[in-house]
Amino acid sequence: MPSIRRPFQWRPPVAERVDVVVLGMGVGGEELANTLADNGLNVVGIESHLVGGECPYYGCIPTKMMIRADDMVAEGRRIPGFAGESTVNADWTPVARRIRDVATDNWNDRVAVERFERKGGHFVRGAGKLAGPGKVSVNGTTYEASRAIVIATGTSPAVPPIPGLDRVKYWTNREAVKVERLPESLVILGGGAIGVELAQVFARFGVKVSMIEGMDRVLAMEEPEASAVLGDVLQREGIELWLKSRAQSVESRGDAIAVNLDGGRQVAGEALLVATGRRANLKEIGLESVGLDPSAGLLEPDDHLRVGERLRAKPRVTFTDPEVGATGLTEAQARKKGINVRTGIQQASVTSRGWIHGPGNDGFIKVVEDADRGVLVGATTMGPRGGDLLGIFELAIKLQIPSDELRHLIYAYPTFYRGTGEAVRKLGPDQHAPMR
Repeated sequence: MPSIRRPFQWRPPVAERVDVVVLGMGVGGEELANTLADNGLNVVGIESHLVGGECPYYGCIPTKMMIRADDMVAEGRRIPGFAGESTVNADWTPVARRIRDVATDNWNDRVAVERFERKGGHFVRGAGKLAGPGKVSVNGTTYEASRAIVIATGTSPAVPPIPGLDRVKYWTNREAVKVERLPESLVILGGGAIGVELAQVFARFGVKVSMIEGMDRVLAMEEPEASAVLGDVLQREGIELWLKSRAQSVESRGDAIAVNLDGGRQVAGEALLVATGRRANLKEIGLESVGLDPSAGLLEPDDHLRVGERLRAKPRVTFTDPEVGATGLTEAQARKKGINVRTGIQQASVTSRGWIHGPGNDGFIKVVEDADRGVLVGATTMGPRGGDLLGIFELAIKLQIPSDELRHLIYAYPTFYRGTGEAVRKLGPDQHAPMR
């Protein structure tokens, strides 16, 4: 009997079922994926670039190696008059070699991938995309997550639409970290944390640095006192600041790159670093397939940690010399919220340890208090080891510890930490009965 040939019918491929899909294996995604796999869940981790993301390869770790090196150079130059004489010949070669060989394995994530796989995770190299509720497609395979999909796609450098920028070769933080031969001169677009950190690094290694910032101060998101101190330090170190200036266009000029500013001014350098902030990587991951807006700048979190958490005392540190640490609200932010504000400021150079420290002791500690409740809502710790002084303020803001309690703690002498108590005491006398 002849066989009956049925017409072909296309069927969508059956999705591979797993517990969790982590889309993006940067700092947050890698940590979460490892933890879930460690606890016995069937986890798929998807990453198109490097497992670990920006921090270990282009951000926190290598840039702090750069900063450690420039701090050593600066300290060597501070020896005359305090501990004898010194001659410092700064050499970028060992810095670049340490970043390449020790920190990043030449930008290879094999160790991180193998660590995840040893925990039982399944790693996929590719650009994953949401394919409907509970589903993610990558490299022709669809995974269906029974427990959750985690969107951890991170951020990328935000490159402004300046005419001509697309026709020149410019750096972002990634190229800056990888550089092995320093240019003679460098123009930096942006005076935020990334810009000021890298400006100081390269200037201390002999690069002529010019920085362009549209606001009237560097670190415009921090307290104005911090901006003023850091601006003075950067200028003393030879960094040219173009404040309240905006780039109108960019062009090649011989072997240099020229940035044309408003008012007909021009700044040129052998290299150009774009450090104008970060943008969330959300546009091409299929958000529309799950009812989310693909043009959104951020995904708003809810109260159940389904996108992120909301804390009163998130810390932040800019690792310049002096360091700028901050947590909670700035004075301006607190006043905008209608808080009855009191502030206390202690200059770092006049604390006992600051005076002992000598050169490099620029900075201050500033506390912002809700005077009606007698608790801190913000603090800035700028100076030597400024970031390390944040801990007590994070705790105080999160747990709403009365300022009076902080005022009467015994602070070890002579430490930089002691300045925190001095700043709190400058809020004024006790106004509230300490909680016992």
